[in-house]
Amino acid sequence: MRIGEVAERAGVSRRSLRYYEQQGLIEVRRSPSGQRLYEEDHVRRVRLIQTFYAAKLTSATIAELIPCMERSPSRAVAQRAQAVMERERGRLRVAVKELSAAVTALDELIDATAAHRPGPRSPRDSDPYGMVTGGSVEGEDLVRARVCSVT
Repeated sequence: MRIGEVAERAGVSRRSLRYYEQQGLIEVRRSPSGQRLYEEDHVRRVRLIQTFYAAKLTSATIAELIPCMERSPSRAVAQRAQAVMERERGRLRVAVKELSAAVTALDELIDATAAHRPGPRSPRDSDPYGMVTGGSVEGEDLVRARVCSVT
């Protein structure tokens, strides 16, 4: 399979595929003329790499996990990768808790702001995104005070 097909199927750019190869995250065979030749398994691996990047793992950390993506890693390699995965899982759990707290704080701010905002008087009082313009100064002060007190 050629680079364009893998990029399309995995939902990444060709440049990303070349970067993954440079970082040692994927290994690619070459044709006699030097073109990259990908296997079906590359699509799965690239999607997994993308998931790890979305979880804020670094290239170096992902590289530590590569042995577990292989069909049959040695016991020692699997144990090292297991430790990395457990460390990252703990880090992600902390991040999820922090994001959950941020969502809760935003919910409270939205509720507080909505309680002090008068409804739109006419269609001109709303911006193109449906947000009410104007509003009470008292409500804005309340939001500022709550933002400063949220930790």
